[in-house]
Amino acid sequence: MTRAGVGVVLVLMLVHAVAAAAVDVTIMTGVPGGTYYRVGQDLQRLLADRGFNVRVEASNGAVDNVAAIAQRPGLALGIVQSDVLAFVADQRANPDVARIAASVRLLFPLYDEDVQLLGRRVLTSLENLDGRRVAVGREGSGTYLTARRLLKLADVTPAALVPVDGAEALRQLKAGEIDAMFYVVSHPAALFRTGVTADDGLALLEVTHKSVLDSYTAVEIPTGTYAWQPTPVKTVAVKAVLVAFDPERRECASIARLAQAVVQGLPWLRSHGSPSWKRVDLEAPLTGWQQYDCVRDAAGAPDRRDDSPAASAGERNPVTDAINGVLGAP
Repeated sequence: MTRAGVGVVLVLMLVHAVAAAAVDVTIMTGVPGGTYYRVGQDLQRLLADRGFNVRVEASNGAVDNVAAIAQRPGLALGIVQSDVLAFVADQRANPDVARIAASVRLLFPLYDEDVQLLGRRVLTSLENLDGRRVAVGREGSGTYLTARRLLKLADVTPAALVPVDGAEALRQLKAGEIDAMFYVVSHPAALFRTGVTADDGLALLEVTHKSVLDSYTAVEIPTGTYAWQPTPVKTVAVKAVLVAFDPERRECASIARLAQAVVQGLPWLRSHGSPSWKRVDLEAPLTGWQQYDCVRDAAGAPDRRDDSPAASAGERNPVTDAINGVLGAP
């Protein structure tokens, strides 16, 4: 064999060895085209040449993701909302949910998502939804849990809770079939930017009830975020977070390597990924949850735990069942 031939063989052997050593990772995200899905695709691109074969899977959203990563073999990650994690952590009496909570590992906090409550302009605030028909997001989504919790905290009892996704909720709202809809997403929401006009008679409603502010972070959606929004709107936010399911710490080394790649690749993600990456703080504290030590040690991040009390297709999701059990069926 010629020297050139030997070189080709060595290169092929090296490529094969690298491919063989690659770690398969599944990331549970959200609806195709949504922010969670785009964030998953960004991670897929970042990690492709760092020894990870990443598969991005669509889902109903944050609630489904918590249960789904517990059912996937190998290394599975999920993007979820912080209040979903708080709810899961608080269900110690439910054995199915408690098992998931005990083995969910926090990798990184990501970015804030706003509770955007869109409704008829005359309603003005969350408290005025008593006796109204309200869309609360599709079962399995983070919006579903957040909406149910906020209504419970504010002691508001709508006439009907309509479990549909954002696009269908907006259609029903504009058609007069419902009075308001919850949508948990970073502003500006593309759905509201392109799907709502001043002539629709709709407005973002304030979410400022004291009991809600005791449990959620107060934020403000600035004036002009949408062409039809003439004033700032006070509401609350949740944090999107990246988690893994690793009950026996078998994936610690792979998770540590993945965490290093994310920390080192954050500038690239901010330049080439979804705009949400520009708002990411990988070291933000998260109430009741401690970052997985495999991540903390590898990424060199300090322990930023806040020690205050924490609050799949064809299969029942025990987290959704727990939500309906605690907050009532819609």
